[in-house]
Parts: sequence; C-alpha cells; structure tokens
Amino acid sequence: MTQQKLLDAAIQAFSENGFKGTSTRGIAERAGVHHPLITYHFKNKDLLWRAAADRIFKEFNSSLIKAMSEVPEVDPKARAEVFIRTYVRCAHSQPAMHKIILRESSYPSDRLDWLVATHLKPLFELVVDQLKVLQELGIAPAGSPALLYNMIRVSAGGLLALGLEIKGTSGIDLEDQRELDELADMIIRVFLPGDSAPS
Repeated sequence: MTQQKLLDAAIQAFSENGFKGTSTRGIAERAGVHHPLITYHFKNKDLLWRAAADRIFKEFNSSLIKAMSEVPEVDPKARAEVFIRTYVRCAHSQPAMHKIILRESSYPSDRLDWLVATHLKPLFELVVDQLKVLQELGIAPAGSPALLYNMIRVSAGGLLALGLEIKGTSGIDLEDQRELDELADMIIRVFLPGDSAPS
C-alpha cells in the first residue's frame, strides 16, 4: 500500500513539475508517508521515477495491445479504429503519461533514452507495421508511416495533455465524454479516410 501511495504521488508530481522540479520529500508529503520510506522502497529519485513511468506505460501499452488483439486481423481498419479509441480513452484516464513525455522530451537524458527503449519504441514498431498495411490498402494516407503514427498519437495524447488550455481557449471540455468521442471520431476520419475492404 505504501508503494502504491508513493507511485501515485510520484506520477502526479513528476507530470506537474518534471524530474528536476520534484523532490522526494514533496512526494512523501503528497503520499502522506515518512520520507525515509522512499529510499526503503525505491532507493533514490531516479528509480522512483522509473517505477512510476513503468506503471503508467505498462498499463497503457497493455490496454492498447489487448484492444487490438480482440479485433480480427482480416479487418485492419477496425483494428486501427479500436487502437485510436482505446488510445484516447487511456490518455484521458492517465493524462500524466503525455505530460511526462512532454517534460522528458525537452532535453536529452538517460531517463528519456530509457523511456524510448523500454516503452515508446516497442509500441511504435508494432503500430507502424499496422499503418504500412493500412497505407497499402488505401485506408491511411500515403507518406511516412512513422510520421503518421506520431501525428495520430499527438492528436490524441497531446490534446488531452493540453486540456485546460484548450478549454480556456476553445471552450472544448475534454472531460466531457461526448467531446472525447468526437475527438476519436475526428482522428479516425482524418487519418483513416479510406474504406476497409477486407478479403
């Protein structure tokens, strides 16, 4: 229970303040536990950051892969649609994830290298292969599948990470389920405009 409290507090703190702007003492206070328990459970701030990131990204990636696996491979557009809808739903339920990516992407670090190698690159490779198939079928637009993948994920996760600013600027409340559904629908219409015609 103490570990879970610390991880919950760490996820929020790192997403709000970044690694450098977060202190282990502040995380302990947020979790309502004694500060020495951080070193007891995680040794240091870097290992706590990795454990916190590990938890969100493992949950996120496994949700995406599970959702895609439940749709037959003979219908690649349906699989892609499920991926996008699941991505939007998961990014909404865990907004800290994209905030952590944005913060860590601001400058080179061992943490960013670890995050890319451990969680971001494996998902990228899986989805890019699927996008190539969609492009060959005329379902997804032509061009770099790597760029297309990143445009899709930023359209979902990036917008959700900027939810407060978007609400203030545009009046769009991404906490509203209808707005979330419209976001997923629009991403699908923009990035998967072709018809699916599975054999």
